[in-house]
Amino acid sequence: MKFKQTLTSLTVASTLLATTQVYAALIDIELVNLTNSMAFTPVLIAAHDDQSALFHVGEAASDALQKMAEGGDTSQLSAEITNMGGVTLDLTSAPTLAGVTSSGNLDTGSNMYLSLGAMLLPTNDGFVGLDSWKIPTQAGTYTIMLNAYDAGTEINDEIINGGGMLGVQGIPADPSGHAGTGGSGASSSEGNQSVHIHPGNIGDNDPMGGFSDLNSSVHRWLNPVAKLVITVK
Repeated sequence: MKFKQTLTSLTVASTLLATTQVYAALIDIELVNLTNSMAFTPVLIAAHDDQSALFHVGEAASDALQKMAEGGDTSQLSAEITNMGGVTLDLTSAPTLAGVTSSGNLDTGSNMYLSLGAMLLPTNDGFVGLDSWKIPTQAGTYTIMLNAYDAGTEINDEIINGGGMLGVQGIPADPSGHAGTGGSGASSSEGNQSVHIHPGNIGDNDPMGGFSDLNSSVHRWLNPVAKLVITVK
């Protein structure tokens, strides 16, 4: 009788494990840009285990994260996740403008955590991010509000000069088309060199000079900057 009970318990446990894996395997993803005039560079979605991540708040940015935060290049982050047994999805292939919704789906396999990253334009090293969200085992729809983070790798001078490569100060571009030129520099120092909540753009209202190339009327924001809706099947 005890052997039969033990066998039954093992069978139930195995069934529950299989059910959990099915629930966590396939997810639908919807991302909404909540900002007024900020854009997201191509958005990387990653499903991974607890030994890997795109970033961690309060820690120094990796070279791969720096490439994404300063220039929108997610290729190294994606490769690192894949090499650790994770799976990735390029949710968008072009800048996602304010108010735009992007959607896709991902087979997460046995990976139990979900992360997201995309550069926020126009910023020096700002990005929208999700750090290692535990994928629920129960089927359903889950909504997550996402903040903007500062990689802490570049001074927020708010000068648009086509920058974006590692070691090149400046902002690559402004997809919204509201930026000016001739700024002298909004900041000359970086107080926090770890990944942290972005302080936000300052900007000014001088399109041909001032201290910033960014427009204070359109390029400022308050967190959250995005809404992520995950449907676990």
